[in-house]
Amino acid sequence: MREKCGFSWVTMFQGETAITIDEKGRMTIPTAYRELVAGACEGRLIATYNPFESGCLWLFPPKEWNTVRDQVVALPTAKAVHRNLQMKLVGAASPLDVDGNGRVLLPASQRTAAGIERKAVLLGMGTRLELWSETAHLAKVRETIVEEQITPEMAGLRL
Repeated sequence: MREKCGFSWVTMFQGETAITIDEKGRMTIPTAYRELVAGACEGRLIATYNPFESGCLWLFPPKEWNTVRDQVVALPTAKAVHRNLQMKLVGAASPLDVDGNGRVLLPASQRTAAGIERKAVLLGMGTRLELWSETAHLAKVRETIVEEQITPEMAGLRL
């Protein structure tokens, strides 16, 4: 299932949802994403670290993950930054199977490293989901984009 209600695969995940992680480390997939995860993602997601920002895990559909993984693994390992990216993305990647109640068990090591405790925020970011610790998400949302940070690509947006 590559399309749902006219939306393409690239825009399948969007929106912000407050999430509660239970005492066993399970997260319930929001109702809005369940059918998509069950169908297009075949009931599975791949969890890994966000290598660019702390307090966040990335959750990929398997097909999208395979593309990202292959690109990252292909980087030459002679550069330390490439090895670091490979470690954070590929080395830490964990498959998450959705259970009959729409939950996934998040690896304890990833939750601890990202500082994700009981309260978290799930963001739909097009091709992936981002799971943020509540504290890190709040700090990130409160950051403003100042004029000096605007790139040429951003300047062309009609916002």
